[in-house]
Amino acid sequence: MKLRHNKKRNTAFLYETLVKELTKSIVNGDVRRKKAALSILKEHFKKGSVLGNELTLYKDVVESRGLDYETAQAILHEAKMVYWSGFKNEMVHNEQSQVINKVNKDLSKSVFSNFVPNYKDLATLAQIFNDDLTVKKRIMLEKQVLKNMVSENEEKQKMKPIDKLTFKTFIEKFNSTYGELQENQKELLMQYIYSFSDGGVGLKIYLNEEIKELRKVIEESLGLEEIKSDPVMVESTKKVIGVIEEYKSKKFDEKMISQVLNIQRLVKEIQSDG
Repeated sequence: MKLRHNKKRNTAFLYETLVKELTKSIVNGDVRRKKAALSILKEHFKKGSVLGNELTLYKDVVESRGLDYETAQAILHEAKMVYWSGFKNEMVHNEQSQVINKVNKDLSKSVFSNFVPNYKDLATLAQIFNDDLTVKKRIMLEKQVLKNMVSENEEKQKMKPIDKLTFKTFIEKFNSTYGELQENQKELLMQYIYSFSDGGVGLKIYLNEEIKELRKVIEESLGLEEIKSDPVMVESTKKVIGVIEEYKSKKFDEKMISQVLNIQRLVKEIQSDG
């Protein structure tokens, strides 16, 4: 079935294309575009906002995979009921218009041409949510959505706003700064990039565990002869532990990511020497 759909009026598409633009700006080192994209995302897609709530409904459906048919049907039905009872078209339209205007003004119309891999799924769901469909069309569209929800997700990162080429470029940029990246450093960077699509949940979980392990190794290193016999090394090591301790009360940002990358390398050196 051919979909006639205005992607600029699809909240999930607006979010995904902005995250893609944000990722590209980070890779390219374009600070101005990064700030502009991040500003729009934070203002209009934050938790509890009109578009933020609508985006959650899209993700509840589109990200669901491997479900039994009854569960998938229940999720889709509930999502429709919540959408139809909780969202006023005028409010959504006004918020989308603000996003579109800011993209045109602060970024460029080219943002809307970014490739979003799951656009077809987003367009299908938008029609189910918004359009006055005939019974036949609605059933056909819902059948396709349900088919996706009960199938195994072979492409695990389908909702992630980054392709392999972009990630490879990102890694190469960091390699030129930090040298060849270790596996845990690559994982940290991947979680950081993907954090723009899940509100930082995955990054927060990863960092909590990673920082705990890094601190353990750093603290244990104080018992190594080459460190405890050198007052300067002891002081430096304690400073690193102090930096790690401060992470508990800080928000994750690029500066922290950079620091953790360096601490990961330090820990690797300690473990190699040990």
